[in-house]
Amino acid sequence: MARGTLRIHLGAAPGVGKTYAMLSEAHRRVERGTDCVVALVEHHGRPRTEVLLHGLEQLPLREVEYRGTSFTEMDVDAVLARRPQVALVDELAHTNVPGSRNAKRWQDVEELLAAGIDVVSTVNIQHLESLGDVVESITGVRQQETVPDEVVRRADQIELVDMSPQALRRRMAHGNVYRPDKVDAALSNYFRPGNLTALRELALLWVADRVDEYLNAYRSEHEVAAIWGSRERIVVGLTGGSEGRTLIRRAVRLAEKGAGGEVLAVYIARSDGLTSASPKELALQRALVEDLGGTFHHVVGDDVPAALLDFARGVNATQIVLGVSRRKAWQYVLGPGVGATVARESGPDLDVHLITHGQVGKGRGLPVARGARLGRARILWGWATGVLGPVALTALLAGAAPEVGLANDMLLYLTLTVAAALLGGLAPALASAVVGSLLLNWYFTPPVHTLTIADPQNVVAIAIFVGVAVAVASVVDLAARRTHQAARLRAESEILSFLAGNVLRGETSLEALLERVRETFGMRSVALLERAGDVDPWTCAGSVGPRPCQDPDDADVDVPVGDHMALALTGRVLPAEDRRVLAAFAAQSVVVLDRRRLREEADRAAELAEGNRIRTALLAAVSHDLRTPLAGIKASVSSLRSDDVAWSEEDEGELLAAIEEGADRLDLLVGNLLDMSRLQTGTVTPLIRDTDLDEVVPMALGGVPEDSVVLDIPETLPMVAVDKGLLERAVANVVENAVKYSPDGEPVLVAASALAGRVEVRVVDRGPGVPDDAKERIFEPFQRYGDAPRGAGVGLGLAVARGFAEAMGGTLTAEDTPGGGLTMVLALRGGEGREGVSAAEVP
Repeated sequence: MARGTLRIHLGAAPGVGKTYAMLSEAHRRVERGTDCVVALVEHHGRPRTEVLLHGLEQLPLREVEYRGTSFTEMDVDAVLARRPQVALVDELAHTNVPGSRNAKRWQDVEELLAAGIDVVSTVNIQHLESLGDVVESITGVRQQETVPDEVVRRADQIELVDMSPQALRRRMAHGNVYRPDKVDAALSNYFRPGNLTALRELALLWVADRVDEYLNAYRSEHEVAAIWGSRERIVVGLTGGSEGRTLIRRAVRLAEKGAGGEVLAVYIARSDGLTSASPKELALQRALVEDLGGTFHHVVGDDVPAALLDFARGVNATQIVLGVSRRKAWQYVLGPGVGATVARESGPDLDVHLITHGQVGKGRGLPVARGARLGRARILWGWATGVLGPVALTALLAGAAPEVGLANDMLLYLTLTVAAALLGGLAPALASAVVGSLLLNWYFTPPVHTLTIADPQNVVAIAIFVGVAVAVASVVDLAARRTHQAARLRAESEILSFLAGNVLRGETSLEALLERVRETFGMRSVALLERAGDVDPWTCAGSVGPRPCQDPDDADVDVPVGDHMALALTGRVLPAEDRRVLAAFAAQSVVVLDRRRLREEADRAAELAEGNRIRTALLAAVSHDLRTPLAGIKASVSSLRSDDVAWSEEDEGELLAAIEEGADRLDLLVGNLLDMSRLQTGTVTPLIRDTDLDEVVPMALGGVPEDSVVLDIPETLPMVAVDKGLLERAVANVVENAVKYSPDGEPVLVAASALAGRVEVRVVDRGPGVPDDAKERIFEPFQRYGDAPRGAGVGLGLAVARGFAEAMGGTLTAEDTPGGGLTMVLALRGGEGREGVSAAEVP
């Protein structure tokens, strides 16, 4: 008899719809004529699931008595007797009531499968036995009911029933999973978004593993030789040495053994700036790992093994790849090394691979000594004090003061040791202690001129001297290094504070920031490079200094910022301690560049919005204000051409006057529109010449009635530096606007006066005036103030007037008229000759 097939609906959490999907599948099978029965389904009172049970044959359950209580379980004998083609068995991980035929429901299912009955079942990912610890660490709940992974893996088909955490929480909130009195507690505990997301990831990964098994079987059947890989996250620890490229390639090969493998290369830099890494070598390794599909990371940490393990656990790594130590044999006295420490402390969740390479046992080769930060001159003085100082002191004591005493001699030698530590650090101080102890023994400890010490007390004294000298030298050196670090950190904090303040206030442009970088680090040139994609060429977004590099590989120092940007510097190679601050500068330079581009985009968007607003207003103007005079002209022309009406000369004159008035209005409207267009596009080019106002202003009044304006232009006014045409249009628009709003019988006053090298033309009306908050809005295009009637213009007159005034270097502002009304003040620049002459005096 053939074994039955097992189909499992796997879910990430209760309520995702496993049972619903199983019952829906049963209905489809029944519709196709399959003999399908419900052996056991737990609907948990969910109405939609319960409805799906209708129309399906349900086998009776078996009652089991346990401790005086009756429970129901699947009746295996009834299912075997019925022998359907397909049996639906819910909750595969369920534990049967004691006294049942089998301890677990999955064992009942095994009997059905062995009898040749196909089974469709359900299980949640948290019930898999191998994931119990993981689920408990995520949810805080230990699953008591589990099913062996092998049972589920043997299933002929596994279907993932997936649902986003947000959708599942909404389903619960609607009461579709639990009773209303349990919803709040469930949402705030087990069904938190983080828990559901982690469980969902577990389900997806577990199902993906099952897919890998199918894939491996396919590759075996079809003799596919290429490695398609599995999901592994491998961290490569780099030291900056040339062996890093070997480690990266080895890690990539490990990752290729499974689908979805990921390689993360990480370099741990000490916070004190001490490093054996070559910036060029690190750049090459970063490029290599990126070319091979991995990522490069730079982490700061004083404890390298701890920092590496923290990073690996932070990225959920599964393996760590390290190189075998480059230490020489004697250097293991100083400690077990990074590789051994990481392997010891990695725990059971991380595999550590130690890879051999060509640099094994060749020494650590630190190029930067601890004392290098003190400067070459101080180091030389320290060695001179530590080595030559005891010799000179010995000559002085032996010749001039031979009876000082051994104790005082020791104090003097100890003083030289402290001085050597202050000047050159620990190494010169240790040398001073050794040389001083030997000289004390040879010249001042009986018997002299031998290394033998007769008095045991002198032996103790010499030993104490050496111990105190070493201890004092260590303390002094440590204090000096801490002082150096504090001073450097203070300088770094001041630089970063200044940088952050300027950037946040928007006071620093990209070029100014790059110049600051160049000055701070003493570089020849600095460039911010970017590219669109991994294979696209680099382009320079900004640079300072001569001959900036166009590719990060050509730079002496380059700091990557994101995936496609880098700060490249030429001039010298910087130590690691400087690169920390440089990384902050690089990040801020990208922020400044992004802000500049956003500002440019905002300006372009504002220009487009303004243009769109003007176009919209122009369409409105064309639709009404331009059509109104056209309608009047057409009506008058049609009337004149009518043959059935005999017009008198007076009527014809009125019609012709209406045509002329409409044409003039059209000409004014079109002229203002054209002028506004010229101002918007920046094509207004004024021809500035010294001009008398009384030559221009009277000509600007031709479009208003003669008795509507009073002109007061003194002949003694100085000349103004203006464009005659623009000034005439500006004055005409302002005067026409004033006449339009002036009451009948109240003429508009146009007066001019000189004030401090400027000439002001004031247009005064007695109209309704304008509130202070609207005095600027009336100069915006297509603005009519108050209840101005349609057909009175498109609202461009004052906007054009102000635009022309500013184009000539003047201003146009609005003021209140004393006693009521509005005064327009047109301020113009005076000409070269302060004392002007009238036109009548020009020969």
